[in-house]
Amino acid sequence: MTYTLPDLPYAKDALEPHMSAETFEYHHGKHHQAYVNTANDLLPGSGLEDLSLEDAIKKADGKLFNQLGQHYNHSLFWESMTPNGGGKDMPAALAEKIDSDLGGFDKFRDDFIAAGGGQFGSGWVWLVVDNDSGKLEITSTLNAGCPITDNKTPLLVCDVWEHAYYIDYRNARPKFLETFVDELANWENAAARLMDAS
Repeated sequence: MTYTLPDLPYAKDALEPHMSAETFEYHHGKHHQAYVNTANDLLPGSGLEDLSLEDAIKKADGKLFNQLGQHYNHSLFWESMTPNGGGKDMPAALAEKIDSDLGGFDKFRDDFIAAGGGQFGSGWVWLVVDNDSGKLEITSTLNAGCPITDNKTPLLVCDVWEHAYYIDYRNARPKFLETFVDELANWENAAARLMDAS
């Protein structure tokens, strides 16, 4: 298998003023591309060449795991945002699960922002389905960590590595997370992934 950089699902300036085209030039065009390139360099001889990305992540370790995890995480991050996204307006099935499992939208919003803001160093904050319980959870992972290694299905993710927000928000990670939930989150995509998970 050869990995490729996915196209953005919108123009590079489509999320302005919340995320700039300059951020995408670096984050998508340079950072994500570098993970793809390095994964392709490391894959031959790993024994994982014929596996799907998800299955390879579950079996990989070390440097290859980091590259594969970052490729998966970034690919979902681009899909987790959309122009005119965010806020409370979301598909009913997702809203009902957030109400029943996470205490309602306002509590979800506060807990998601707190989990991302409290992540020490580089990492990710996720909305996932626990595949054992069927319940929604908010979780965070370090570096290239990915919830699929813990039998969870990711629905939505926000990147809290500094390169994700520093051009537009400098060191104000909480403001970036607030903007992600309020203005950018792609609830339609999250709801579709929830349907697939169930």
